[in-house]
Amino acid sequence: MTTTDEPLRRCAWAGSDPQMRAYHDEEWGVPERDGRALWEKLMLDGFQAGLAWITILRKREAFRRAFQGFDPEVVARFGEADVARLLADPGIVRSRAKIEATIGNARAYLAMRDAGEDFAAFVWGMAGGAPIRNRWTGRGDVPAKTPLSEEISAALKKRGFRFVGPVIVYAWMQATGIVDDHVVDCFRHGADLPPLVPSPRPA
Repeated sequence: MTTTDEPLRRCAWAGSDPQMRAYHDEEWGVPERDGRALWEKLMLDGFQAGLAWITILRKREAFRRAFQGFDPEVVARFGEADVARLLADPGIVRSRAKIEATIGNARAYLAMRDAGEDFAAFVWGMAGGAPIRNRWTGRGDVPAKTPLSEEISAALKKRGFRFVGPVIVYAWMQATGIVDDHVVDCFRHGADLPPLVPSPRPA
């Protein structure tokens, strides 16, 4: 039996922080098909705007408590008293604009549902129905946004969503496995996707 003590290769952004490494290893890039969970992650990426992801990650459980499990049905009913409560909560990012956007985004999510448009089907449909596997060799190769993230951002804004610019949307697409942006030498690259099928050679 051959054994090795060689450490796992990870994307450089995972760093050495145990919480970031666990997030990288267990969550980031895993395809998410549940609409509510997709919405929660989009809201958290909106709160990240201007901040480091580790800040949001460390506050995530507090966010979940404050927003009552990120249930759109509940959040959509939040009023000014809830906004005041959230602005006084030291466990979350206390931005009135982001808090009010999250409440509005819950209403937009429900409006889509009521119009017969499933949130998960909507976003995955725009992405072609399956994860997009990229083959970046280094962190510097990974874009901040793409034409598809710009398209999804515009579609979300048209439906009443806020804090969903193309950079935020692309970070969300990466986090939820809509795209696989683990670099090629990372042990997680392609881990949650079927094997690549070679393109047929021309006759």
